[in-house]
Amino acid sequence: MTAVAGPVPAAARRPVLQRLGARGTLAGAAAVCLAALTAALVTQHVFDMQPCPWCVLQRLIFVLISLACLVGAALPAGAARGGPALAAVALSLAGVAAALWQQLVAASAASCDRTLADRLMSATGLDMALPQVFAPFASCADAKVKLLGVSYPLWSLALYVLVGAAAAWAWRHARRTAP
Repeated sequence: MTAVAGPVPAAARRPVLQRLGARGTLAGAAAVCLAALTAALVTQHVFDMQPCPWCVLQRLIFVLISLACLVGAALPAGAARGGPALAAVALSLAGVAAALWQQLVAASAASCDRTLADRLMSATGLDMALPQVFAPFASCADAKVKLLGVSYPLWSLALYVLVGAAAAWAWRHARRTAP
């Protein structure tokens, strides 16, 4: 028995981001960031993979991106969403830089004590206020582990690129739909 498919509705033929709109895209980007943070915390607290300063800095960047995206998703349609979406793009670029630095430089260093990541995290005070999430417990060389054959910084890099592209699309969409 063969099924006869009818015509595909026009809405189903639109690209996914257009179907989601800026609000849905920003909410999805926030969810991806929070999932990345959750995965990092599970690997730390369940599988005892302790983070280095660059790892916890990237956690903070994921949190900041998710906050920017959630603010953008909560705002009314149009230009108001553009600011938070653009902030998410900028933070994603910071995440790309941090992930590349960790992969290409810090992972080879014997110590990452007093690096930019370590100083930034100390300056925020989050390492003392929320040590379970933001305190580094390993050196960069010790934290060099892989998940499914891919290093953690490269996973983060891929997510930053994905989230940054989604936020850039939401920013562009917000600008085009502004009154």
